[in-house]
Amino acid sequence: MHKHVIAAAIAVAGFGSTAFAQDITVGVSWSNFQEERWKTDEAAIKGALEAAGATYISADAQSSSAKQLSDVESLIAQGVDALIILAQDSSAIGPAIDAADAEGIPVVGYDRLIEDSRAFYLTFDNVEVGRMQARAVIEAAPSGRYVMIKGSPTDPNADFLRGGQQEILQAAIDAGDITIVDEAYTDGWLPANAQRNMEQILTANDNGVDAVVASNDGTAGGVVAALTAQGMEGIPVSGQDGDHAALNRVALGTQTVSVWKDARVLGATAGAIAAELANANGEKVAIEGGVEWTSPAGTELNALFLAPIPVTADNLSVVVDAGWITQEALCQGVTDGPAPCN
Repeated sequence: MHKHVIAAAIAVAGFGSTAFAQDITVGVSWSNFQEERWKTDEAAIKGALEAAGATYISADAQSSSAKQLSDVESLIAQGVDALIILAQDSSAIGPAIDAADAEGIPVVGYDRLIEDSRAFYLTFDNVEVGRMQARAVIEAAPSGRYVMIKGSPTDPNADFLRGGQQEILQAAIDAGDITIVDEAYTDGWLPANAQRNMEQILTANDNGVDAVVASNDGTAGGVVAALTAQGMEGIPVSGQDGDHAALNRVALGTQTVSVWKDARVLGATAGAIAAELANANGEKVAIEGGVEWTSPAGTELNALFLAPIPVTADNLSVVVDAGWITQEALCQGVTDGPAPCN
């Protein structure tokens, strides 16, 4: 499986690159570059742009939707030919899309939905990510009291994930096997906020929690910290992104699954698409693998959805074999754990 993932990254990063014009500049607006995973995304974007003869410039909004708008204005002023935007707040990014459109600059909505038909939407299938998270947790805990730790309320992905999770859990809920005792959004996807939410939920329920469906690895880290403080580490907890700390938790047995969305594939794809759109000079481009997609709000967009991989104790070797993480980092502190840590 991992060989197909890497092959896809190489193929996407190079598709059509021989036809790309020189002297193209692509600007990337990051919502908050402090998260571990975005550095990996950035390296892949840069690599794809270099292969296409394009230049990379960027700005970090530092979790501020207002700063992101000014960042995009600055990138446009610097003469970018295309933009990749990881939106801090999908409902506040509209003026940036208007500004780009006024200058004829194509936009790739990176990993988070921008509810605008003028933005090409590139992401992993986040509904399926939610399904994968819930499948892994329900396999580990087929019954009991569940907590749902959701993502940021300003990120549409939070609700896509939650919808996929509910699809898997609904039958067990209807049968009375599972009870959702509480759920909470996590402002900014920040682990500290997830930890605080989990602590409050544990207090309100006298620690009566048997499993937690957390929507990414950062929130899972906050959840595990709250559980560990109560001596409850080891109950099923989900996540996503393949963060190194989370994969180590899977090896240690304190996290059940991290749905791996190979950021190298996503970044390489984004760079290649942005360069191709820039080179098209406003002409319509058919992106290989792209589809016409209608958002839950009814917006029609061109989109490309990549396939995620759930990583559990049963297949941890996949991330080592793919060069995503070293065996040493994966297995730190693990004794007699799952392969390749045994």
